[in-house]
Amino acid sequence: MRDFSGGHEWLSINTATVRKQHGQEVPLDRIVDQCAERGIRAISPWRDQVAALGIERLARQLTAHGIGLSGYCRGGFFPAVDAAGLQAALDDNRRAIDEAKLLGAPCVVLVVGALPGALDGRALYKDIGRARGEVRDGIAASLDHAREVGMPLAIEPLHPMQAADRACINTLEQALDLCDELDPERGGMLGVAVDVYHVWWDPKLREQIERAGAERLLAYHVCDWLTPTRDLLSDRGMMGDGVVELKKIRGWVEAAGYRGFSEVEIFSALDWWQRSGEDVLDACIERHRSQV
Repeated sequence: MRDFSGGHEWLSINTATVRKQHGQEVPLDRIVDQCAERGIRAISPWRDQVAALGIERLARQLTAHGIGLSGYCRGGFFPAVDAAGLQAALDDNRRAIDEAKLLGAPCVVLVVGALPGALDGRALYKDIGRARGEVRDGIAASLDHAREVGMPLAIEPLHPMQAADRACINTLEQALDLCDELDPERGGMLGVAVDVYHVWWDPKLREQIERAGAERLLAYHVCDWLTPTRDLLSDRGMMGDGVVELKKIRGWVEAAGYRGFSEVEIFSALDWWQRSGEDVLDACIERHRSQV
């Protein structure tokens, strides 16, 4: 396993981690500057932040600082109640793929979606099997364009608590079953994003990481699971503050062949989003060295 104790060259920052500072939204260009000031050499930006800044402007800034991407957030949200909605999702994923290509991302992370309308408090249908079928068909259709432009897609299974509203793919096994069905040749265009917040509890985690192998392990996200958790969406912990066996899991991931970044992705409305970006990034660097 790689030794991270002496530096942070394999640390990436998902920009959600510092998109709010002292409780206020911070523009993406400031986040990039803060990362550059600390020698952080990779980020994973969110599409709404990129749109607000301008993708060409971001590309120039990244080049000027020598910062790359560890992923691009996000594609997915495929299920819909009608044909028009399904097509709109495919069109949006096509745009996400093209944006990721322009920025030189290694993959587009897919949060696949679930019951349409559930995020707004009113599911427009309740058939989760139907949603999973629409996810399968949406990934298959998006994979055609991804192959054309050479942009891998990384399915991110989310914790079962989010099965209704954000992702009906909830285990690494489910995600890899889709990969094997849609990309049986393991051609490098379809894989998984392993986020410890969502999968740390899974009794099959080690065997499924081994099953994925280097070809399928496209992204690795770290944070921690706090006890008690005050909010299931936005109370993630800084690495080392919770119960996740981070070093053990990274050992499994690296034993399977992964050699990419450890991407810190922390949603923390009550804690880390109330601090300065400088303090948060300094903590990420220290915990990456000592805990990840």
